Amino acid sequence: MGRPDARTLVLAAAFLLALAAIVAPQLQRPTDAYRLLAVVDITGSMNVRDYSFEGRPASRLDTVKRTLSGLAARLPCGSRMGLGIFTERRTYLLFEPVEVCADFAPLEGAIGALNWRMAWEGDSYIYSGLYSAIDLAGPLDADLLFFTDGQEAPPLSASGAPAFSGERGKVRGLVVGVGGIEPAPIPKFDRDGREIGFYAMTDVPQENRHGLPPTGSEQREGWHPRNAPWGADEAAGQEHLSAVRTDHLKDLAETTGLTYAPLSDAGTLAAEVEASARPHPVAGTMDTSPLPAALALLLLAGLYLAQLWDRRPLFLRNRRISAS
Repeated sequence: MGRPDARTLVLAAAFLLALAAIVAPQLQRPTDAYRLLAVVDITGSMNVRDYSFEGRPASRLDTVKRTLSGLAARLPCGSRMGLGIFTERRTYLLFEPVEVCADFAPLEGAIGALNWRMAWEGDSYIYSGLYSAIDLAGPLDADLLFFTDGQEAPPLSASGAPAFSGERGKVRGLVVGVGGIEPAPIPKFDRDGREIGFYAMTDVPQENRHGLPPTGSEQREGWHPRNAPWGADEAAGQEHLSAVRTDHLKDLAETTGLTYAPLSDAGTLAAEVEASARPHPVAGTMDTSPLPAALALLLLAGLYLAQLWDRRPLFLRNRRISAS
């Protein structure tokens, strides 16, 4: 038998490399993983459509869900993520942190199933939701991701948000600001969940008139220190419109020891998590099969291109014959 030609040798090498890819070992290596609790605001203002996806308007809630699923896909194996929702004045835990690789399908499904209809009240006490989320994350030894546009409903009183009673910085993580900077209308739904328009100024409280009146209220029309400390006119404002309340969220983040970050794409959010969350060393693995598989593919591609080059004179001759 004669010596095998180059084509046979290349095919044999590609075959051996493909077999090597099948039986390639998993190498053990330490890696940094994260333990996170993601809490998503599902109150009415999160239905505002001031994002876009594939050329169409997208709501804040849908954008958060896509970004959070993308973040879960980017976290290193060994990381764990839990999920909670905020509405009215409390955060509720849906499930404790699960491993993002082994349990990615149910985790992604749970994130995708989040819906504003899960809310049980229309109010939105952001500060209270954040404080209770911190109380949940602490016993879970998890860093917090709190997604919200920061719109308090009803608005905060003149005295501002109540003081944070927890230990500042005990729980680390991000307050993620959601929404555009320009006020946008808030969709309005009927009791059956059908969209029927947008909220008007008269539909929502424009001012919180509990506690002491704000400074300067004595300059209002019809002011009376006992009978009308806020003045006689009805409050007017833009609380029926919604934009991300960056300053308020930054204040809450500073008060609690968290870090503020605006919502961006999943890659940017993953970088923010890496910068703010606590890494947990875990025994990771590295799959070595892509290397021999890639080499086998390169050999087959090179062999195919070489055959095309060898047939080039025949191809050119056939073109000349057909042209004549």
